[in-house]
Amino acid sequence: MKQLRAMGEMPLPLLDPDLMGQDEVTIVPAMPKAAKLPSYLGDHRKRLRERFMAGGADALPDYEMLEMVLFRAIPRQDVKPLARTLIDTFGDFNRVLSAPPARLTQISGVGDAVVCELKLVEAASQRLARAKVMQQHVISSWDAVLDYCHTVMAHRDTEQFRVLYLDRKNTLIADEAQGKGTIDHVPVYPREVVKRALELNASALILVHNHPSGDPTPSDSDIDMTRQINEAASALDITVHDHLIIGKSRELSFRSAGLL
Repeated sequence: MKQLRAMGEMPLPLLDPDLMGQDEVTIVPAMPKAAKLPSYLGDHRKRLRERFMAGGADALPDYEMLEMVLFRAIPRQDVKPLARTLIDTFGDFNRVLSAPPARLTQISGVGDAVVCELKLVEAASQRLARAKVMQQHVISSWDAVLDYCHTVMAHRDTEQFRVLYLDRKNTLIADEAQGKGTIDHVPVYPREVVKRALELNASALILVHNHPSGDPTPSDSDIDMTRQINEAASALDITVHDHLIIGKSRELSFRSAGLL
């Protein structure tokens, strides 16, 4: 039997032999083929992938790394203008990934698919960094701890306070965000920090919070809050090893600065 065609349309499927001879036959058109990616875009994306595979992240500037992240979210469109707009708006690749979804969607061209891809990459990077420090001896893994703290907190636009809980062998057993705040303040409750340490049977703490301004210099309230937590912890034989303030490109250690 020959395949039927509608004028100006794609080939229609063969009629079901079981329906032959009936008065009415329902013919369902074949699904149209997906539009082909323009050759210049296909070549551009291929070149980016080849450069990345050959040289890694160092081979690409921030906006091209961002382009590659956007490929899946926007498969048939030139995403270079959007990548550049995002970099110009938020400052760099890391700040784009860590930007709140509400701020991202204010950018023309950013929808749910783009936000999902960006947040997926952010979550993957944080999970990878966290895996390098969990259940590890903190003192011998100090560089990995600092890398993790910077990955999770350095590019946030609001303050966050975290506590790393350690056992008697200084092995990291829990990492928990205790509070989120504004651009220059985060509420911290010393009794809650110590209470949680008791629940986890932790013997030591490392306090961590970020300064969205990028400057890790401690404020008077930072120093006072650290003193209160240290006093509450010491009363229960729990050691506060350090308080780290994470800036954009560097951190401050209360222990090293003689503040603890």
